[in-house]
Amino acid sequence: MKLKTPISKDKVYKLKVGDIVYLTGRIYTGRDEAHLSIIRGEGREVVDKLKDGVIYHAGPIMKKIGKRWKCVSIGPTTSARMDEIEEDFIKVTAISAIVGKGGMKEDLLRTFKEYGVVYLAAPGGCAALLADAVVEVKGVYLQELGMPEAIWELEVENFGPLIVAMDAQGRSIYQGVNREVMEKLKELI
Repeated sequence: MKLKTPISKDKVYKLKVGDIVYLTGRIYTGRDEAHLSIIRGEGREVVDKLKDGVIYHAGPIMKKIGKRWKCVSIGPTTSARMDEIEEDFIKVTAISAIVGKGGMKEDLLRTFKEYGVVYLAAPGGCAALLADAVVEVKGVYLQELGMPEAIWELEVENFGPLIVAMDAQGRSIYQGVNREVMEKLKELI
């Protein structure tokens, strides 16, 4: 399924766990330091742009060519790093989708349902492939945080494949996984 950003909340509520999506339009990168900065009220120039937008938990590698930036690599960051601050970030920004790796804590499903947010899992090891989907770097915010922590505004085309791993109906592909893994580990010991 192809989704164009910004993504309306109506579209978010129609997505379900297991759907495969590709994004076209603007997406924004942001990890823990960027999240905390936004929650503290910094980076106001990007907050309005994030409404119904997509935040990608990534620390891209960028290369400056003349006055423009080129995305060299953009693999997903482990989203659990943002578990404790994501709810506040969602409330401040009104984002519609999070892209990352490994999922987020189960408690956030309630927040996703209430605010119309979906979690899209990006495949690990595809940093160069995902960078190829970046058509243009449109801007950078909070650059003082450093290249991987800054918020990068990216124009993407067919960014994916991404899988709906946590939806706005309270479902998650990660539910019960840890319990099953632990049981299997106990059997091996």
